[in-house]
Amino acid sequence: MPIPELLEDSADVRRLEIMTRRIVNNVMAGEYHSAFKGQGMEFNEVKEYSPGDDVRTIDWNVTARTGEPFVKRYIEQRELTVIFAVDISGSQLFGSRKRRKRSLAAIITAVLAFSAIRNNDRVGLMLFSDKVECYVPPKKGRKHALRVVRDLIRTPESRGTDITLALQTLNKLQRRKSIVFLLSDFQQPDIRRALSVTRSRHDLIAISITDPREIEIPSVGLLTLEDAETGEHHVIDTSSRRVREELQARLKARREEAKRLLSSLKIDHIELRTDQDFASPIISFFTTRIRRKGG
Repeated sequence: MPIPELLEDSADVRRLEIMTRRIVNNVMAGEYHSAFKGQGMEFNEVKEYSPGDDVRTIDWNVTARTGEPFVKRYIEQRELTVIFAVDISGSQLFGSRKRRKRSLAAIITAVLAFSAIRNNDRVGLMLFSDKVECYVPPKKGRKHALRVVRDLIRTPESRGTDITLALQTLNKLQRRKSIVFLLSDFQQPDIRRALSVTRSRHDLIAISITDPREIEIPSVGLLTLEDAETGEHHVIDTSSRRVREELQARLKARREEAKRLLSSLKIDHIELRTDQDFASPIISFFTTRIRRKGG
């Protein structure tokens, strides 16, 4: 089934739902649940200490009050909250082959949202440019998931990018620890502090989306490039190997800087390209998490 380049009406949303649900059922069945089950523990009660109980769970306040050792008991959190923070700035409209970066972001969000809903998790959405364009509070259910997918086609009011503002707003709105998928091309500098704060409060997962023309510049003579966020135009001579290599080097340096930043903050990172399969990298990420958790 072809994937719609842009979602324009309810029929497109329905087609995207069918396509993504097929991927969830046939490709990612069980992977999401295994990767995220038991994400944290919630306090349940205190009980008297028994030989074999972990001494690290002793409740010293109750123990001091009663004169007998008591330990805290926890239960596994089975219902999770998953938030998708999706960059819809001007740079996301770029795409040279199979699809635009924003289209791929919409597909990934839909796939993961339906995976979460199938797991009985709550799903929320934040769309941002250099302002918060839309916020959908997390809820459960297929109807809510469809609302999230429909909102993905929203036309942004601005073309710029402000990841810091988006994360700061998310942290204020979502006090409870959540799984946060941040989808962007991460071209904005000076976001270390915002990423670090969000990483300390939530399970933050970065999904970077790149187009092949941001990796290799073709030799097509004079080429006018438009900055998707500022509207500025630049003419370059792509017939010059030196010009192509310099531009490719700058683009590569920007990507590598973002990778180093995410790695230094120990933020899980999934790299996707608009011209390649997206299911395999996501499943590989799930597999890594499952192995890391020992399950």
